[in-house]
Amino acid sequence: MPATPRILVLTAGASRRLGQPKALVDLPGGAPVVRLVQAALEASAASGNAEAPLVVTGCHHVEIRAALAAGLGQGFVEGLMVHNTAWEAGRTGGLALAASLAPGRDLCILPVDHPRIGARLLLELFGEWRRRGAPERGWLAPGFGEVPGSEAGLRPGHPIVIGAKLAAELQELTADQPLRDLRRRADPLWMLPTQDPAVLENLDRPGDLEQIRRADRGH
Repeated sequence: MPATPRILVLTAGASRRLGQPKALVDLPGGAPVVRLVQAALEASAASGNAEAPLVVTGCHHVEIRAALAAGLGQGFVEGLMVHNTAWEAGRTGGLALAASLAPGRDLCILPVDHPRIGARLLLELFGEWRRRGAPERGWLAPGFGEVPGSEAGLRPGHPIVIGAKLAAELQELTADQPLRDLRRRADPLWMLPTQDPAVLENLDRPGDLEQIRRADRGH
């Protein structure tokens, strides 16, 4: 059975449009970075893998590290952090840095922009990835749709799972290249149908934050 993909939680940006660190905003379910790390730990453990995720930080490294230490324990956090000091050059640079610390591994890329992603969805992605044979150049994303199980009209979301050989090619991209440039190299490309709206949520501006807060409260 293929190993569970190594989860990378991306939190390196400055969150300028939001006006505060998106990894640390006040949500009913807790700070995004803490809840995503907890979801990653739960999913990995349920998959038979005790491996912790890697948290890629940048602009707000000190604050994020402190929040994780408070939520998870200082000793535990030491093995989580990947500080991309060149974060202003682009998000792909931090992703490539983290990927270099997990050579030969399939990766699950989980941006902090999607704070309501839970362990259940991660497990569904991991199960589908294994079922399809974990292709070395594959790309799997959740696809949001209105009809259960249907692949018609799906809207791709996050997180994504990529195969080990495709992940290695992150080193060939410049720090500011969009991830879609890596997607163009993928073979095959799949989507897993889901009705979980969290895959489409994007914490970017104050209005997005209010929408996510309402969803977190269940209304």
